[in-house]
Amino acid sequence: FTLTDTYGNNHSLSDCKGKTVVLEWINHDCPFVVKLYNSGKMQELQRTYTGKGVIWLSINSSAPGKQGFRTPEEANELTRQKKAAPTALLLDSEGEVGKLYAAKTTPHMFIINKDGVLVYNGAIDDIRSTNIEDIARAKNYVQLALDELLAGKEVSIKTTQPYGCSVKYK
Repeated sequence: FTLTDTYGNNHSLSDCKGKTVVLEWINHDCPFVVKLYNSGKMQELQRTYTGKGVIWLSINSSAPGKQGFRTPEEANELTRQKKAAPTALLLDSEGEVGKLYAAKTTPHMFIINKDGVLVYNGAIDDIRSTNIEDIARAKNYVQLALDELLAGKEVSIKTTQPYGCSVKYK
C-alpha cells in the first residue's frame, strides 16, 4: 500500500522492506486510544521501538464527518499535543488500507516482520478497558511480539481479538 502522511509525503509498505513495521489504527476520540495516549504508554512504545529501528505507522481511517477524522493540520497539532512519536501518521480517509487489513478497531495493531510477513494481528493488550490503571497489569501483546522479533525469535502470540472503538469508515 501507499498512503500520504500528514505532511504530504507518500509512504509505501514496500519502502520498509528489511525492517520490522508496526501498523497502529488510531482515532484520538476513542476512549481506548485516549487511555493509551493519556497514560503515555503508546508514546513510550513508539519511542522505544523506533529507537531500535522499527518503523511505526499510525493510520487514521476515519472518514470525513465521522468520529476521529482530522485534517493533516489538526492531526499534526494533536500529535504534538500528545507527544506521539510514530515514524509517520498516515491518512486513509477513504478506508482502502484499513479495509485491506480488515482493521476493525482503534487501536488495532499489526506487526510485519523484516521479510514482509504479517506476524501479529490484534489487540494492544489483554485487558479490554478504558481505565489507565489497567495498563500496568496488562500483558502487552505488541511489546511481547516486538521483543521476540528483535531477539530473533518467532512471535509466540500471533493473533488476538482486537478491542476498542470501531473504525469509522466511509
